[in-house]
Amino acid sequence: MNKNMDMATKIAKKVSEKGGRTFFVGGYVRDELLKIETKDIDIEVHGIDVDCLVDILESLGNVQKIGASFGVFNLKGYDIDIAMPRKEISNGRGHRDFEIYVDPFIGYEQAAIRRDFTINSMMKDILTGEIIDPFCGIEDLKNKKLKHINDISFCEDPLRVFRAAQFASRFKFEIDKGTIKLCSSMDVSSLAFERVFEELKKALLKSTEPSIFFTSLKEMKQLSFWFKEVEDLIGIEQSKIHHPEGDVFTHSMMVLDEAAKLKDEAENKLSFMLAALCHDFGKISTTKLRKGKLTAYGHEVESVNLAHEFLNRLTNKISLKKEVLNLVKLHMKPNQMYNTSKKKSMMKLWDDAIHPNDLILLAKADSLGRGIDKDYSEIEMALRASLKDYEELMKEPEVSGKDLIELGLKPGVQFSEYIKLGHKLHLSGLSKEDILKHISNNIKKNQDI
Repeated sequence: MNKNMDMATKIAKKVSEKGGRTFFVGGYVRDELLKIETKDIDIEVHGIDVDCLVDILESLGNVQKIGASFGVFNLKGYDIDIAMPRKEISNGRGHRDFEIYVDPFIGYEQAAIRRDFTINSMMKDILTGEIIDPFCGIEDLKNKKLKHINDISFCEDPLRVFRAAQFASRFKFEIDKGTIKLCSSMDVSSLAFERVFEELKKALLKSTEPSIFFTSLKEMKQLSFWFKEVEDLIGIEQSKIHHPEGDVFTHSMMVLDEAAKLKDEAENKLSFMLAALCHDFGKISTTKLRKGKLTAYGHEVESVNLAHEFLNRLTNKISLKKEVLNLVKLHMKPNQMYNTSKKKSMMKLWDDAIHPNDLILLAKADSLGRGIDKDYSEIEMALRASLKDYEELMKEPEVSGKDLIELGLKPGVQFSEYIKLGHKLHLSGLSKEDILKHISNNIKKNQDI
């Protein structure tokens, strides 16, 4: 038993001595029944007052009162959320606009009714193992059904629209028609972008078919505010020769699911998955019918612009956005250059890429996401061989500032220019000795002028 489970049991025993009961709640019970490993332990304490719970926790460790006013605690050094039953009443439009009342004696059904879905409403007694399931969550788990609990409380929290899509994607559950109808009626515009992004992140990183997240939001008619660019892909036609799978939305969803199969190989899983989602945004504005043929010339450039707008709406993480946009900008090049480009061009491509490995994976997902390419191994083998050549080249010595000083150049603006020139020549395959000769001649020529 790990230390968190051990502590949860100690808490439960002391609560029991005072006449109360302690339960595992929410996602912990759901994941255990689904046989999914989870690190999140949420427990809920019933039947004793707040002061009594605080006394118990203080006897066991250093109490962190992360939400003492509404009955939420944890212990320093432990990853356990410890809560008391409470009522939540909406007093605004935002995710955090609630009045919260702690009531340890509210009863199991009333405690569970504030939760979002039946599969998250189950409670498991830590000491006896008894599962209390007032809203038939076990049955919905078996039927792979995602169903909300209560119309009124569900609508008080618009984030549940995205949680519904995220759970449907992660568990491949069908969302109940009544829940879809309710989600369609909710205003999500007041949500904090961080909360929406967190649900998107879970869908992208924890789903084997993240496309379900977007197709669910599409069915709910909830793409337009936060995922406008994704919605705009719907109905954008493509050449049936190169894209028999259908419109750009269909292609993007297929690429996303192919990327999900590859994400564990990526250096940055999140930026890789976001790039798979955003890579063809530019086709929204660049798709044209030219001489009877559908084309989208330069869409990768416009994709960068639209992806930038999209990411700015959802996150303020600069390094993440930089990595995504870099992948989107270069996503066409690996497949274009395969068997057609000189070694120098390939070296420059890998040099331009922040994560060359992820670029290869994105090109693979893009190719397989058309429904006609079954095997990418030959192309991938060639690209990886080229990347290995680049990595070996980067191990060779390059021109440094010290080298330039030895050539008689004084530190200044020209320094960086010559360093760039040296790197460019290095990529073309010249040795450091030959590069220094070239730069020396260049310096002399400029001095003569």
